[in-house]
Order: sequence, then structure tokens, then C-alpha cells
Amino acid sequence: MIALGIDPGTATLGFGVVALENGKLRLVDAGCIRTTPGETDAHRLRLIHRSLSTLLREHRPDRVAIERLYFQRNVQTAMTVGQARGIALLAAAEAGLEIDEPTPNEVKQAVCGNGAADKQQVASMVARLLQVGLDGVADDATDALALAIGCCYRAAARPRLAAG
Repeated sequence: MIALGIDPGTATLGFGVVALENGKLRLVDAGCIRTTPGETDAHRLRLIHRSLSTLLREHRPDRVAIERLYFQRNVQTAMTVGQARGIALLAAAEAGLEIDEPTPNEVKQAVCGNGAADKQQVASMVARLLQVGLDGVADDATDALALAIGCCYRAAARPRLAAG
């Protein structure tokens, strides 16, 4: 089982690819897609779509987790995150993949067992679960890895839930 987690943003979109094999998590890839602020929104969104499509072809995930826009005080930020989120949903749908849309609290609950965990706690648990060091890894990529981990856990639990 391979999951791609996406932490949407127009300036910086985090991605993380995780495999779950025989009950063990493994880091496959992580990073950020960055766009230039001076470009038009349309150009930036096209770059995000192209980059995500390439990642989907390269890693062939079974599922994609895209963080749900939960709460934003800044309307402008919410709009740009929503645009990037829409592009991510489109790329995943075009690839015919199942899509999870967890809230930030659901991701924290899945990874840390606490929906109110802070960023440092999430990063620490992601590193521990993947058995890797994440020093120097962007927060957006770490958040995307947490999304991918939660996606793997949900997918692994579904057959058991259906059988019960």
C-alpha cells in the first residue's frame, strides 16, 4: 500500500509518499512544490497540477490524502489554499485514485493519538514512525508525511472494520 499525502498551498505545497508493507511504514519520498509569487495564479496552479501529475505517475500511489481546509482567519490565505487543494483533488481524480480528506485534527489524532498535538509533536512522531531523521525537512513536507501515514492507517483498518 502506497499513500501520497498533500499539504496544499499555492506558494508551497508539501508532499509525502509513504508505503505500508507487512505492518511497517517506510518513507518513499517527500518534498515541496514551490511556485514563484510574481507569476499569475493560473500559471502557479498549472505548475502545481503538472508537478502532482508527475508525482502520481512516478510513485503510483494506491490512495491520496489531501488535507481538508479546516479553519482560516485570513480569507486570502483560505482562497489560495483552496485553489491548490482543488488542483490536488483534480490530479488525484484524474488518476482514478481514492481520496481521503482528513482535517488537521484527524491527522494529528491518527499520527499522535491526540487531535490537539502541536507541530513539533507531529514531526517527532512522523520521524519515529518512519524511523528517519527529519532535520532540515520543510514543515509542509512533514505535514504531508503525516497525512500519508494517516491514510495508510485508515486504509489498513477498513478491511477489519468491514469484516466486523
